[in-house]
Amino acid sequence: MRTIMEFITLFGTPKREPTVFEKVKEAVKQTKANFTEQIQDLVEGKKEIDPEMLDDLEAIMIGADIGVATTNEILKAIKDQMSRKTLQDPAELRSAIKEELRKILNVNYTPPKEVPEGNPFVILIVGVNGVGKTTTIGKLAHRFKSAGKQVMVCASDTFRAAAVEQLEIWANRAGVPIIKQKAGADPSAVLFDALQSAKARRIDYVIADTAGRLHTKHNLMAELEKMTRIAKREVPGAPHEVLLVLDATTGQNGLTQAREFMKSAGVTGLVLTKLDGTAKGGVVTAIAKDLKIPIRFVGVGEKMDDLIEFSADDFVESLFAA
Repeated sequence: MRTIMEFITLFGTPKREPTVFEKVKEAVKQTKANFTEQIQDLVEGKKEIDPEMLDDLEAIMIGADIGVATTNEILKAIKDQMSRKTLQDPAELRSAIKEELRKILNVNYTPPKEVPEGNPFVILIVGVNGVGKTTTIGKLAHRFKSAGKQVMVCASDTFRAAAVEQLEIWANRAGVPIIKQKAGADPSAVLFDALQSAKARRIDYVIADTAGRLHTKHNLMAELEKMTRIAKREVPGAPHEVLLVLDATTGQNGLTQAREFMKSAGVTGLVLTKLDGTAKGGVVTAIAKDLKIPIRFVGVGEKMDDLIEFSADDFVESLFAA
């Protein structure tokens, strides 16, 4: 019989999975280099906070895609502290910025009302094509299933070629059933079938894909409104979440998309994908400031476990961590 030490010798020490905080810290490395490390260089060796330093700070924040409005709000708060003499030392500037970012990012999340017994919790996933909706659905399904829940995905994006096939691949990876129809079918009919099946099978969560809508495609926005009506009719309080998926690498362009979806989709929360692929993760702050809706999840990698619940504290601490 082999001992444990022999196995370790043969195969090495088992690799420890990174914690959620470690994943966030790794994901924001590029943003940190583009933002907080530049702030550190800015204040290094300085004796006072002068107008030139504030101008440079403004450029750094806008360069990290924090946005003009959010940057102005942070600078106003810093100037207020300076006028009250509570902030004078440049070495304390990082801490002041850190606290302002935390305030902006802590958007209150109001959980949906409890779902009546025998009904599924219904989540609609919305957003334009290419932002990672299908990947997000697969990762969400995996997350809920790993928590011991019964999950079903609904392929209501019948508009885009291959959308159903791609979603089916992710459903199989997550090990959850999928309800689908042929391409071109009525998305609301697919959702209706999924909700009927979910109630019969006592499913806990139904996650429904939707076509990648652009605000110029009014017929698609009307289709989304119809799906919302169907969900509400079949399940009390549904859809319980409407999650808008945005690509962090698109920066401020994502805000334009988000505002349009807010008009038609009844968005309750955001999923920000590809946070690990951008140096402009400051857009997280701009989004929270502009939209006043909570960021629910962030994508920090390509693995199934790399969709994590967003924490303002973890995000800010990761940016400023040594």
